[in-house]
Amino acid sequence: MPKGYWVAKANINNDKKLESYALLAEKVVKKYNGSFIVRGGEQITTEGECFSRNVVVEFPSYEIAILAYRSKEYQEALEVLGDGADRKYAIVKGC
Repeated sequence: MPKGYWVAKANINNDKKLESYALLAEKVVKKYNGSFIVRGGEQITTEGECFSRNVVVEFPSYEIAILAYRSKEYQEALEVLGDGADRKYAIVKGC
């Protein structure tokens, strides 16, 4: 069964909102047996728009990645983040 991934690029508008969101989001990732592959880190943008932060989370399956994103807990985390970041976000099925 292919793994599932959350792939996010973000520019942060409010550090406090991001910190509060991150605490809640991390609990969701753990609950659904996910693990952070990329969380910030050094980068260069070689094509397209530059974002200050990149995150990749790996889940046991694509279906679990979707369930985690749609979970009540993660939706609450997104409410806390609100306008604290401008993001591009995708759930991707692994090979």
